[in-house]
Amino acid sequence: MKRNPNPIEVQKNNPLHGVRLSTIMDALYAQYGWEGLAERVNLNCFKSNPTMKSSLNFIQKTQWAREKIEQLYIETLKAAPIEASERPAKPSPFKAIRPKK
Repeated sequence: MKRNPNPIEVQKNNPLHGVRLSTIMDALYAQYGWEGLAERVNLNCFKSNPTMKSSLNFIQKTQWAREKIEQLYIETLKAAPIEASERPAKPSPFKAIRPKK
């Protein structure tokens, strides 16, 4: 009986293995901001009233958009990997949602 290869061994050269889409988006937002993302990837979710929640929702449901985001993330990592401590401070993309009175 043939054994299945170890999934870790199969994925060891995949830079996306074990990285969540939300982590990818957080890193890209910290690097480029919404305007920079819209310039690099032509998605309306980055251009028209962008929020992290709506962007993640669209990208998770749309395979071609996810592939573009993943490719940008890989290119960004190859070009200049930035340590978290070296990133410029940007405002959080998550805004507190309070019920209207």
